[in-house]
Amino acid sequence: MRMQIYFLDVSRFQQDFALEEEEFSRLCGRLSEKRQQKIESFRYAKGKALSLGAGLLLDYGLSRHGIRERDAVMAYGPDEKPYLRDYPEIHFNLSHSGTLVMAVLADQEVGCDVERIAVPDMRIVHRFFAAGEIAALEAGKEKEQTENFYRFWTLKESFLKLTGKGMRMPLNEFCIHLGPPVYAECNGKLLKCGFAEFAYPGYRAAFCVEGAGEESLAGAKPEYLSWNQIMRMENSKE
Repeated sequence: MRMQIYFLDVSRFQQDFALEEEEFSRLCGRLSEKRQQKIESFRYAKGKALSLGAGLLLDYGLSRHGIRERDAVMAYGPDEKPYLRDYPEIHFNLSHSGTLVMAVLADQEVGCDVERIAVPDMRIVHRFFAAGEIAALEAGKEKEQTENFYRFWTLKESFLKLTGKGMRMPLNEFCIHLGPPVYAECNGKLLKCGFAEFAYPGYRAAFCVEGAGEESLAGAKPEYLSWNQIMRMENSKE
């Protein structure tokens, strides 16, 4: 299985935006008109920076296939999940939280999620988590509860984004087992998907791939991109 996993920290554009405005505009100009419109739709610098980062990571990943984001035509499935109209063999998903953006590209359907770690709201657990997940959380100590809360959350979100159903599928309709190996089941039936998890200072992240087993994901390693890498890609491709 072929996979590309990327992370990018966009905090440079979330602080004193005025100092970076020229470079921000130049980077936006590399992307499709639709992505530029999405970036512009955000009122504050934080949202604009995250949307820019998502577009740049997709552009970077597609460039490894000889494609540019600005040239790729986006289409949408029955559940409004985006896909590349002219490249059905390339699947992708994007996520962001705090200052961190995540992108995954694969040759099968994929979903990903990244979350900035904070104090978990246990009311969410009892409202949205499956019984087995609640039991696993309550059995752990406070530090373990925080870690496992975000493990469950990112794993569940990545599965929902894989399916394209989002919140239209109740979170407690399926149960994640932290393993090892990590797996998901619904009404006693194993769901045909594979998971991988990553830790980044202050963040948890996960992705889910359709039909993948633990063995096929064993070598999945993320690439934490620097702005120098982003700019080198621009210079070499323009």
